[in-house]
Amino acid sequence: MNYLTSTGLLGAIMSGASLLRGSRETPITWRAALAWVSWGITFALAIGAVIDTRRAKQGKPVSKDSPVYAKQQKERDKKEKNLSKELKRSR
Repeated sequence: MNYLTSTGLLGAIMSGASLLRGSRETPITWRAALAWVSWGITFALAIGAVIDTRRAKQGKPVSKDSPVYAKQQKERDKKEKNLSKELKRSR
């Protein structure tokens, strides 16, 4: 449920609803088409962020271009560092 309430996804849905209300009675122009394309890109990025967050929480790797990747790498490096400290202590 927390994935559905992410701010990026909620923002994309709300802007899509606003765009839909604003474009109901207006003719389709290149500006309207550009607005819809922009909204589609925003929505796709929001869904991608939700998917990456979910994969990271499950412990699965995420792609390197994801904003979640840096956080996942920090956690992985921290675990490796702690493991190496534990191994040194046990020797």
